[in-house]
Amino acid sequence: MSHDCDVLIIGGGPSGSSAAAILSQYGHRVLLLEREKFPRYHIGESLIPFTFGPLERIGMIPKMRASAFVKKYSVTFVQPDGRRSQPFYFFTRYDRGTVAQTWQVLRSEFDQLLLDNAREKGAAVREETAVNRLLMQDGAVVGVEATDRATGHTSQIHARITLDCTGKEAFAANQRGWRLRDPYLNKIAVWTYYKDSRRGEGLDEGDTTVAYLPEKGWFWHIPQHRGMTSVGIVAEGRYLTRGGVKEPREIFHREVEENLWIKDRLSVGEPTGEYFVTSEYSRHSRHCAAPGLLLLGDAFAFLDPVFSSGVMLALKSGHLAGEAVHEGLAAGDLSPARFAAYGTALRQGIENMRKLVYAFYDPAFSFREVIRAHPEAGGLITDCLSGDVNKDFTQLWSWIREFVPLPEDLPYGEPLVVEPDGPVS
Repeated sequence: MSHDCDVLIIGGGPSGSSAAAILSQYGHRVLLLEREKFPRYHIGESLIPFTFGPLERIGMIPKMRASAFVKKYSVTFVQPDGRRSQPFYFFTRYDRGTVAQTWQVLRSEFDQLLLDNAREKGAAVREETAVNRLLMQDGAVVGVEATDRATGHTSQIHARITLDCTGKEAFAANQRGWRLRDPYLNKIAVWTYYKDSRRGEGLDEGDTTVAYLPEKGWFWHIPQHRGMTSVGIVAEGRYLTRGGVKEPREIFHREVEENLWIKDRLSVGEPTGEYFVTSEYSRHSRHCAAPGLLLLGDAFAFLDPVFSSGVMLALKSGHLAGEAVHEGLAAGDLSPARFAAYGTALRQGIENMRKLVYAFYDPAFSFREVIRAHPEAGGLITDCLSGDVNKDFTQLWSWIREFVPLPEDLPYGEPLVVEPDGPVS
């Protein structure tokens, strides 16, 4: 079979753009298909420190430093009564010149930078192109059928390997029945944007704040450039819709009254308009690869956003997948088994972050109490919150288990194991 490209990438978000940049740098023929026209709106705006490595690998750090994005140095937690924790400053653990500082981004601008960077590295990009189906031959994915949304023209595109980077849509996993929902992390998010609301000063101007609500719901507060702030709630649907309230604006402003810190921050400034709502159900794919197919980013696994891990995991998967696919192309071996190490590394990192998320949502858990009992835990918690998720956290989990159970301790929270090879026919 003749191939139109070596690597076909579906989706131009962080995982797709980063993989495209790496593979193009190696000289492979890369074609990226994106359904929308960039720039386009997207939620998920807070970067954590360990995005630095993948961004550096694809040459993005100079562009980030030259951008107007607000610098982020820490994460802070706030109780409903307004009591604020000490910030978890990243520079207490890392070099100030690298991962100790990250950014709060506007995703429309950030994703545009990433996609343009992939183009600069040599990737061919087709926007406004919708993928209809995977093409199969002898039990393997050999490409896709896609439609140009502007002209309506449909064509078949063949490649040696296809990377699914379709985000929460999870094109291949949903079509193949591989998608599994987390039994516990089933939340709803409601959010909007404020202009010129109150924010911190100095190093604290750009920190991400997680502000608690009753029943372990929480607000995010993410300062952005041009005086904008992203503010949203994540909680159980039954809590947010209590009393029969279902309209997003009413839900949002009722919950503002439930946290004194958020109420103070939003007492100045103005909401800018639309109120968004979405499910934040955590999911993962049973398989990370199949003959001719590899899953990246949210298409592989989506984790509750409380610790802003989504973009980091997407970029990390793009980095790891780009290197693994390059090695496979060079060796003439793109079998699913070749990507077992990729799937294992990504799943290990997600599972570590998932443990911290489970602890966070337990009413008996408090970062302060864990650190008070075990001062060394503060550094390890900062590491996990920073995205250094593939290190050994055995000691941290032992300390946290003194206060709350973790997923594998619960009858419905067993570790999420990924099988690298999945049937696609």
